[in-house]
Amino acid sequence: MNNMINTTEALTSVIDRAMKVPQVGFDTEFVWEQTYYPSLGIIQISLSDEEAFLIDAPAIKDMAPLGKLLANPDVMKIFHDAQQDLTILRRATGAFPQNVFDTQCAAGFVGLSSSISLSALLGDAIGVQLPKTETRTDWLKRPLTDRQVEYALDDVLHLHALHDRLYSKAQECGHETWLAEELAKYNDPGLYEDNEIQEVFRRVKGSGRLEAKKLVILRELASWRESEARRRNRPKSWVLSDETLISISRNSPRSVEDLNTIKPISKKEIQRYGEALLREVKKGLSIPKDKRPKVTAHYKDEESLGARVDFVLAYMKGKSMAAGIDPTLVATRAEITSLVREGPDANINDHRLLHGWRREFLGEDIIMLLAGQLSVRLDTNTGLPQPITDIK
Repeated sequence: MNNMINTTEALTSVIDRAMKVPQVGFDTEFVWEQTYYPSLGIIQISLSDEEAFLIDAPAIKDMAPLGKLLANPDVMKIFHDAQQDLTILRRATGAFPQNVFDTQCAAGFVGLSSSISLSALLGDAIGVQLPKTETRTDWLKRPLTDRQVEYALDDVLHLHALHDRLYSKAQECGHETWLAEELAKYNDPGLYEDNEIQEVFRRVKGSGRLEAKKLVILRELASWRESEARRRNRPKSWVLSDETLISISRNSPRSVEDLNTIKPISKKEIQRYGEALLREVKKGLSIPKDKRPKVTAHYKDEESLGARVDFVLAYMKGKSMAAGIDPTLVATRAEITSLVREGPDANINDHRLLHGWRREFLGEDIIMLLAGQLSVRLDTNTGLPQPITDIK
């Protein structure tokens, strides 16, 4: 059988069949080295554990049929580590995905890591061993070798059995409702939009060491760099380095002459971006104090906060271990810190931990701990934290 789909007609034929099955396995292979956006090489889909196809993405001009499948709520799409694949497919097809099952996410609800690799999960869950021989291959080069084709097909042929095993295990653990709630995030169109450009400065290395009046300049510079990288479809580090953005933010240049004194920006970069950089610096300087981003407090300045955060983290990890849920799925240290800082009167709208299954599992406990309405002891049998609510 010819597994490679390289025309819209062939794609339509396979998608028509996929629309009639309950589940379709999905994966993508791409190259992401010299571009802002990943360059999609192939898309793998499986209709069962025995039938799979490779979609030659560069060869197909119209991905609308695939988009219809992604958006069909009646067909479950099974991915491993779905977020990146779905974002890529959303951009390729224009469709917003519906009814997604993420095997990596599901693993976190059944006593495994929520960052586990597909090969490790297949081995742990259903005893399948996959060779990982083509992880650094060029998926844009044609023709694909027989080994590449076999590798790509293997990645989706076992997803159906893996789904069945993980969902069954989630039911055994009593976590299937929480899992369904977590997976519902993939139905939200906002998940796939480039709408956080004003927050990218938080990911600039060194941003945490800037005071507020410098941080607001970095925010404008980082947003500009992100837009420029998207426009040119080049890695943002190819536009300007993090080090350069930090240096400009610290020095707040008002003129090209000022820029020339700043390292490590080059003369070529000044010639190309000088006007834009000065414009963004000026914009940052004009923003009033009450509109500046908040500076993250450091533990050395808030020792008591650090102690409370460490205590809550230990409680979260212990409770997660006892329940068979990966603690990294529940909350990050930053989320715990934010909630602990606000205390028992925290605004529910500002914290993921105070919504849905996370509130039921942990959020309520944290609020009670912070309000002095809950205490914790170590279970002598398990060695794990155990809540005590009958405080006298």
